[in-house]
Amino acid sequence: MPKPSAAVETTANASLARRKAVADFSVKYAIYIVFMILIVGIAIKEPTFLSLTNFRNILSMSATRIIIALGVGGILISGGTDLSAGRQVGFAAVLSASLLQFQEYARRMYPNMPDLPLWLPIVGAIAACALFGLLNGAIIAYLKVPPFIATLGSMVAVYGVTSIYFDRPPYGAQPIGGLRKDFTNLGSGFVGFNDVWSIPFIVIIAIVIAVAVWVLHNKTRFGKNIYAIGGNPEAAKVSGVPVNKNLLLVYAFAGALYGLAGTLEAARTGGATNNYGNGYELDAIAACVVGGVSTSGGIGTVPGMLVGVLIFSIINYGLTFINMNPYWQQIIKGAIIIAAVALDIRKYLAKR
Repeated sequence: MPKPSAAVETTANASLARRKAVADFSVKYAIYIVFMILIVGIAIKEPTFLSLTNFRNILSMSATRIIIALGVGGILISGGTDLSAGRQVGFAAVLSASLLQFQEYARRMYPNMPDLPLWLPIVGAIAACALFGLLNGAIIAYLKVPPFIATLGSMVAVYGVTSIYFDRPPYGAQPIGGLRKDFTNLGSGFVGFNDVWSIPFIVIIAIVIAVAVWVLHNKTRFGKNIYAIGGNPEAAKVSGVPVNKNLLLVYAFAGALYGLAGTLEAARTGGATNNYGNGYELDAIAACVVGGVSTSGGIGTVPGMLVGVLIFSIINYGLTFINMNPYWQQIIKGAIIIAAVALDIRKYLAKR
C-alpha cells in the first residue's frame, strides 16, 4: 500500500488537474457559456422568442453577415485586417440595385436602359469589389503598408466612389428603390411550404458559400498557405510560400464575397443607399474573434465564424425582441467583444 503522504500527494495532484481542466474549459468556452446564459434569460423573459419563425428570421438576417465574415475571417487568419469591407458591401448594393430597377419605376437611375440579365449586375458588383480587394492586397503586399492603414484609406475612398455614383442626376442622392422582383426574390424568397416551414434562398446561398470557403481553407494549398502566412510570414516565405501572391488572392477573394453580400443585402431590403454596409466590417471582425479566429493570425475555422455571426445576430434580435434599450445592447456587445479578445490573447500567451 502507498504511504499516506504519497496518497495525499496523489489526491492533491488529481484535484489540481481537475481544477486546471475546469479552468481551461472555462477559458475556451467562456463566450459560449455567457451566450447560453443570455439566451436562457431572454427566453425566460419572453418565452415566444424560442420559435421557428424567429429562428428563420435570425438566419435570414445573418446570411449576408456570414458571407462578409467569411471574407474578413480569411484575412484575419492571414494576419491582416480589412476596414473597407462594409463600404465595399455598400458599393455592391448601390451598383447592383441601380442596374436592376424595373422599367416602370418613376425614379429609375437609367430610364432608357433595357432590362439586363439578372446575373450581369450581380457578377459586375462582385468583380468590382474583387478589384477593390486586389488593390488592398497590392498596397499591403508590395508597398508594405500595414493592413489597418491600407484598408482604412480604401474604406474612405470606396465610400467616396459610392457616393459619387449614388449622387447622380436627375434625382441626386435619393434611396434606390423599385427593384425587380426576380432580384428581390433572392433576398425574400424561400423553398418550403410556408413562411415557417421553409428555408430562405439567401440562407441557402450563405450555406453554399460557407461550405465552399471551408473546402478552400482545409483542402487546398491556398488555404494551407494563408494559415502559414498568418502563423509566421517569414517562416512561410523561407518554406517557399509565395506570400505576396497569396495576400493578393486572399484580399481579392474577400472583396468578391463582400460584393456578393452587398447584392444580397440590396435584394433582401429592397433598396440601397450609399450608407449601406456602414460598420459591417466591425461586426464581422467581432463575430470572427468571438468565433475563435485569432487576432494574431494563423488560427480560425469556418464553423467558428458561423457561430460568431449567429451569436451576435441572436443577441441583436433577442435583446430587441424583449425591448431592451439599444444603448444597453451596445454595452453588452462591446463587453462581449472585449472579453473575446482578452480570452484570445490569454490563449495565445499560454501557448508561448
